[in-house]
Amino acid sequence: MKISILDQAPISSGYTPKEALEASAGLAQAGERLGYTRYWIAEHHDLSGLACSAPEIMLSYIGAKTEKIRIGAGAILLPHYKPYKIAELFNMLATLFPDRIDLGIGRAPGGSAEAAMALSDQFLEGVRKMPETVKDLLQFLNKDFPEDHMFSRISASPVPKVSPEPWILGTSCKSALMAAENGAAYAFGQFMSEKDGEEIIRQYRKNFKVRGSLQQPKVVLTVSAICAETAEEAKKLALSSMLWRMKTDKGEGNHGIPSIEEAKSYFFRNVNQDPFNKKSSLIIGNPKNVAQELRDMQHRYQADEIMIVTIVHRYEDRLRSYELIAEEVLS
Repeated sequence: MKISILDQAPISSGYTPKEALEASAGLAQAGERLGYTRYWIAEHHDLSGLACSAPEIMLSYIGAKTEKIRIGAGAILLPHYKPYKIAELFNMLATLFPDRIDLGIGRAPGGSAEAAMALSDQFLEGVRKMPETVKDLLQFLNKDFPEDHMFSRISASPVPKVSPEPWILGTSCKSALMAAENGAAYAFGQFMSEKDGEEIIRQYRKNFKVRGSLQQPKVVLTVSAICAETAEEAKKLALSSMLWRMKTDKGEGNHGIPSIEEAKSYFFRNVNQDPFNKKSSLIIGNPKNVAQELRDMQHRYQADEIMIVTIVHRYEDRLRSYELIAEEVLS
C-alpha cells in the first residue's frame, strides 16, 4: 500500500509560525526517509493555527531540502488565481525539481469571507468558472490549446521536461466528475467529508476520460490519523486536535493547537463535552490497529494510495506518528 503525507502546517500553542514551517520541512524530509510516496502542503488564509498561505513558496524551500519524494500543493485554491500564473509557478517548480511536482487544485476559499475578498473580490465568480479555468490550466500545462486560441501563442515558462502532475481535490461528486472529465487524478478528502466517498470515487472511475498523460483513473484517499505506541497514548495525543477543531468551529481557536494539558483541563471542566462520544472520522490507535484501518479503507474505497494528515500539539509526536505508521505499513 502506498502512503503519503498531507501537511496543514499547524501552529501549536507556544510555538511560532516560523517553527511550524520549519517542522513542515522536517516532516517532508522524514517522509522521504521513511518511504512515503509524496508530501503535499495545504493553502490556508488567516486561519488561526495554520501557517501556510503560499504552498508554492514552501515547496521551493522543501524541494531544496529533499531529493526524491514527490512534493505538491494540496491544494492551490484556483478561484483566487489566474490559471496562467499557477501554470508558470508549478512549471518553474517542475523545472527546478524534475519529475517530482504535483499540482493539487481545489475550489474552497481557504479562509473567511473577508480573506476571500482580500485575495479576490470575484471569488464566487471564480468558483462558477472553475470548469473553464481548470481546462485552461491543464491546457497551459499540456501545451495543447487549439491553434486558433489566443493562448496557443504563449507558454507558461519555463517549460519543464516533465510537467507537474495535476490532481483535482474535493469532497463531492461534482469535484470527482470534474477530475474525470479532464482526465486528472482525484484526491478525495475523506477526513473532512460526511458524504458517501465510496460512491463518489466509483463515479470518478466510471466517468474517467483520457485527456492528457494519465491513461487510467488514479485515486488518493486522504484520512486523518494519530498513531502512538499504545492506543491510550494515541487517544491522549488526539485531545489537542479535537479541542482545536471544536474551538475553531466556534471561532475561538486563536492560540493554535492546544497542549495535551490544556485539552485535559478543558474537558475536565466541560464534562458534558466528551471528545470521544460522537462519531469521528479520525483514526486513533497503536500501529497495528491504525495500519489495519488504513488497509480496510483502501480496500473499501478502492484507493490507489492513502494520504494521511496528522495534527497533534508536539511536532515530535506528529513525526513519531508518521514513523510508526510507515514502519507498520511499509516494512
